[in-house]
Amino acid sequence: MDKYITVNGCRVHYTVNGEGRPIVLMHGWGCCTSTLASIEKIAVEYGKVYNIDFPGHGLSPEPAEVWGIEEYTGVLEALVKEEGIVRPVLLGHSFGGRVGILYSSRHSDVDKLVLVDAAGIKPKRPLSYYYRVYSFKLYKRLLYMTLGRQAAETRLEAYRSRRGSSDYAKASPMMRAILSKVVNEDLRHCLGDIKASTLLIWGENDTATPISDAKYMESHIPGAGLVSFPACGHYSFLDDPYQFAAVLRSFLAS
Repeated sequence: MDKYITVNGCRVHYTVNGEGRPIVLMHGWGCCTSTLASIEKIAVEYGKVYNIDFPGHGLSPEPAEVWGIEEYTGVLEALVKEEGIVRPVLLGHSFGGRVGILYSSRHSDVDKLVLVDAAGIKPKRPLSYYYRVYSFKLYKRLLYMTLGRQAAETRLEAYRSRRGSSDYAKASPMMRAILSKVVNEDLRHCLGDIKASTLLIWGENDTATPISDAKYMESHIPGAGLVSFPACGHYSFLDDPYQFAAVLRSFLAS
């Protein structure tokens, strides 16, 4: 069933399927509800599944202003209130894991938390990274001074498309600004406040959110457990669907 809720002026799409205990699915950046379809098929065996299209993804239009994890977590909070959800199971992949971490650190009634190749640990940057950042800022300022705003933006757009990540290159200007904001938000300070029973599922070859992030989360979330799959990347639930299904079923049934 397709449903909508308005949060901070943004119309948010989500689906509801099944009956029983509430299970909320949250996709990664650049994805949507259909990305987690294989997980939903498993989850619906154990409860009523809410699958969210975060603003700027799927059938949810992008926000009118630059959002951070705070605003995206507000989407989950609004949905929980709208649907009268009590003691939810939360599952977040990648970007969705950020929302799961922040929400669970604030709400002690979360029953279970599943973090799949989750984001939330700000990576350590080498000096070369900061050199590129400040060089780009200088380049941008010089273009504005010499070419004017419109011509400078055209040149900068081409530059970003060549040099940015694939997620960044595909995004609209607003979603690029949002992506830049959220990837620099470090949620390590939230981990110790999570009370929910937590399972980490990871691909050992994940280069977007490396296994070292999973090990850090495991050691800082009280009682958390980690299951990792060799030869799997950032989409471990697609790379090894059978093992993933077995692990998730065991956790949901426990």
